[in-house]
Amino acid sequence: MKIFPAIDLKNGEVVRLVEGDYNNKKTYFTNPMEVLDFFIESGGENLHIVDLDGASEGNTFNFKTIEKIIKKCDLFTQVGGGIRSEETIKKYLDVGVGRAILGTIAVENLDFLEKMINKYKKNIAVSVDARDRMIAIKGWKEIKKEDSIDFCKKLDDMGIETIIYTDISKDGKLSGTNLHIYKELKNKISCNIIASGGITYEEEIIKLKEMNIDGAIVGKAIYEKKIDLKKIINISK
Repeated sequence: MKIFPAIDLKNGEVVRLVEGDYNNKKTYFTNPMEVLDFFIESGGENLHIVDLDGASEGNTFNFKTIEKIIKKCDLFTQVGGGIRSEETIKKYLDVGVGRAILGTIAVENLDFLEKMINKYKKNIAVSVDARDRMIAIKGWKEIKKEDSIDFCKKLDDMGIETIIYTDISKDGKLSGTNLHIYKELKNKISCNIIASGGITYEEEIIKLKEMNIDGAIVGKAIYEKKIDLKKIINISK
C-alpha cells in the first residue's frame, strides 16, 4: 500500500480545512517547500496535492507553486482541484505530474470522463468525495443526490484505474477514518482504491493494508504530529 502525504494549497500556503469548510482552515506552512523537505526526509515516495482555490473556482490558481514542487522532487505526484478540461490535464502532466485527479467534471460530464480515461488511462484518477454517502462537488460546496458507492461502480465499469474516496465528515477532524466504507468499496469494485479523510492512527493504516486498499492519503495527522510519517510508510510496505 502506498502512503500519500498531502499538501493542500490555498493562496500558495499549506493549509488544512475541517470537513471541507473554507472558512475553517489552519495554515501550517507559508512555504510549501519546507514540508516537502520533511516528506522526502521521512522516506516519502508519493505525494498528494490539492489546489483548494482551483477546486472552488474551477481554475489552476496554484499551478506555479505546484510546478515548483514537482521540479524540486522526484516523488510520484498526483494533483487535484480545478481540473475540469483536457487542456488542464495536459498542463499538469506536461510538468511531470504522475496523475491528474478529476472531481467535479467526472460527476457532471461522463462522456468527457470516458474520453479522458481512454486517452490517459493510468494518468487519470477520479476523486469521489462524499457526505452521508452523497457525492459532493465544486470544492465540496454542492451535494448531488447520487449514492457515492453506486457512482464508484459506474466508474469501475467505465475502466477507471484509480478512485480516491473521501468521507468529508471525517476530513480534518483527527477522529479516525471510515473503515467500513472502504471495506464496502473493496467488495464492490475492482479498480485501485485510495483512502482519504480523517486517517489519524497507525492501526488504520494496518487495517487498510489488510483490506488490500491500494493507498492512503494522510494530511492533518502528520501536521499535528498524531502520526509518524516514517513509521506508517514502513508499516505500509
